[in-house]
Amino acid sequence: MRLIHTSDWHLGMTFRGGMSFSSDQKYAVDGIIKIAEEERADGILIAGDVFDKSIASQDAIRIYDSIVTHICGDLGIAVYIIAGNHDGAERISQCSALLKKSGLYIAGALTKELQRIESEDTDIYLLPWISTDKVKTLFPEKAEEISSMEDAYRVVLDRYREHFQSGKRNILLSHAYIIDAETSVSDIAAEVGRAAAVGADVFRGFDYVALGHLHGPQDIRDNIRYSGSLMTYSFGKEEKQVKSVTLIDTLDMSRKIIPIPQLHKRVTLKGSYDELTEADFDEETLRGYVKLEVTDHFVGMDSMAAFREKYTNLLELSGKGFEQEDAKITMTIEEFESAGTDPAAVFTRYCRDIMGEEPTEHMEKLFRDAVSKILR
Repeated sequence: MRLIHTSDWHLGMTFRGGMSFSSDQKYAVDGIIKIAEEERADGILIAGDVFDKSIASQDAIRIYDSIVTHICGDLGIAVYIIAGNHDGAERISQCSALLKKSGLYIAGALTKELQRIESEDTDIYLLPWISTDKVKTLFPEKAEEISSMEDAYRVVLDRYREHFQSGKRNILLSHAYIIDAETSVSDIAAEVGRAAAVGADVFRGFDYVALGHLHGPQDIRDNIRYSGSLMTYSFGKEEKQVKSVTLIDTLDMSRKIIPIPQLHKRVTLKGSYDELTEADFDEETLRGYVKLEVTDHFVGMDSMAAFREKYTNLLELSGKGFEQEDAKITMTIEEFESAGTDPAAVFTRYCRDIMGEEPTEHMEKLFRDAVSKILR
């Protein structure tokens, strides 16, 4: 079998609740579909976090529905999905038994029944996001052996290993945090859940482990890999990552890393106010998702407005504090765009930037009274 490994699409994600990334996500997924066609893939493995929220937005569901219908229905390529910690396990697995007939295999929540899809030479095991309590409930006879997340994985995977069939490849989809794996800024949930990290040894015996959860593409071992997220979701370390899918050929277990096309580049640009204003960057940078770090200038609403004329998709702007040279102020596009509809937010920003302090309740009341009189 020729399988495409991908994960962490996070359909429905927005930039801090504001700008939608749906166009970028659709563009990237279309790129994966093209790769699957060109590489004559038999299946696509999606290792969790298909959606960004457990209750997905209508737009995210629409994109998902269109994608899987095209892949399974029009192209005849099987899709194997497990729920990640961001997905609604019960929602994503609705009608899963019926969908199998269309080549869509979904494991929303861990079950007592073995979640395995068999083919002539390869068995694909699905292991969705788990918890120690869930495993204890399903395997009460092993409850006393489970005191950590690693114990929970071992109990489940020992059962999977009992069903290995001689002469067949064994592929596992899992959504997990492996000890010492490299994280990115957008891996907030993983960082919070660091205590639930497990060692790579729990996956012993599998020919390939297709991991999801962390957004940076990386090998944990020769046969254990994070494919990484669909697109770049944060500034900093993640900007330098080449987002990709992994093609696995079970005939000889060879692998091929294939970059995913991106609609927008994400980049941090640092320099003086004049340097950033006058810089002659290429079109890809100017139209990309940009964070500007101004080294010599106070930044505020006026700076954001001026820079947005040059950097169309400016998302963050940081610079010197007005009163304190050592202070660093950062504002986002949401703050800028809410200025016209939320005067109180503008007033709070003004107090922070110009006065160097948070507004008191008395100051906020005076401001509300003033606005109320003007709007009468």
